[in-house]
Amino acid sequence: MEDKELQLVDHLEELRKRIIISAVAFVLFFIVGFIYVDDIYRWFVGSTKLMVLGPSDIMWIYFMLATVVAIAGTIPVLAFQIWLFVRPALKPVERKITLSYVPALFFLFIIGLAFGYFVIFPMVLDFLVKIGQDMFVTNFTAERYFSFIMNMTIPFGVLFELPVVVMFLTSLGIINPFILSKVRKYAYFVLVIIAIVITPPDFMSDFVVTVPLLLLYEISINLSKFVYRKRLKKQQNEEEELIEA
Repeated sequence: MEDKELQLVDHLEELRKRIIISAVAFVLFFIVGFIYVDDIYRWFVGSTKLMVLGPSDIMWIYFMLATVVAIAGTIPVLAFQIWLFVRPALKPVERKITLSYVPALFFLFIIGLAFGYFVIFPMVLDFLVKIGQDMFVTNFTAERYFSFIMNMTIPFGVLFELPVVVMFLTSLGIINPFILSKVRKYAYFVLVIIAIVITPPDFMSDFVVTVPLLLLYEISINLSKFVYRKRLKKQQNEEEELIEA
């Protein structure tokens, strides 16, 4: 009983250490983002002048842009800390395979952000401006403009990490492709709802967003099958070696 309690304390201490390291990384990346926020802002808006309704809006924009930089930079650090936390329970081969997921998470997050910014954001913005151009003067405040960009990009950054997350969880034995296939229709329903909510109310926009999300889910299932088969094969080989021994 005492051994179990000691093991639990050790695990909690290790978890605390990983959380602290991730939090420190977030703060450091936030500071970097805050330092370069002027360059980031100009990259987004170019020479366009956006309005602010008060001094606090300026600071809010600084914090928001720095936070996005911090999130993007912390993702690989957090993934690596999670890997370090579960590493003792993994076999040497599994450690090497799962470690390769860490940079993949970062790159997929960036690809998702790029998809949201270069594909979804201009499409939705153009639609909204056009439907109101005969009735309203379209002057954007900086706060609303960047909030809109974040809403159109960050969800895709998260969703595009689905394949790697599924592979990682499959390699740990937490999920398998059979579960993913079983809940496919529910997952499709959720993804379609997400696509409809974040896009303009026209079929083409919904289609452009829905198809990549459904493809991501199917890719996730196939990758899960690949990892699952390899995992089973290794287990069988190990069992055969034990029998022979």
